[in-house]
Amino acid sequence: MLKFIKGHMESIEGIEIYPMISLLIFFIFFAALFWWVFTAKKEHIKEVSQIPLETENENVL
Repeated sequence: MLKFIKGHMESIEGIEIYPMISLLIFFIFFAALFWWVFTAKKEHIKEVSQIPLETENENVL
């Protein structure tokens, strides 16, 4: 089965760009996420971390 897929993929021109594009998207996403985590304000992080606790208390009747 793998030989069939590999042979089929080799016959498509320009397909070698897709792994590079996916790696680039992966790297940019996690680099941006890493940057956001280190630059986020601590007040915002604290406020967002309390959201599950606040909504739980409001839904109790």
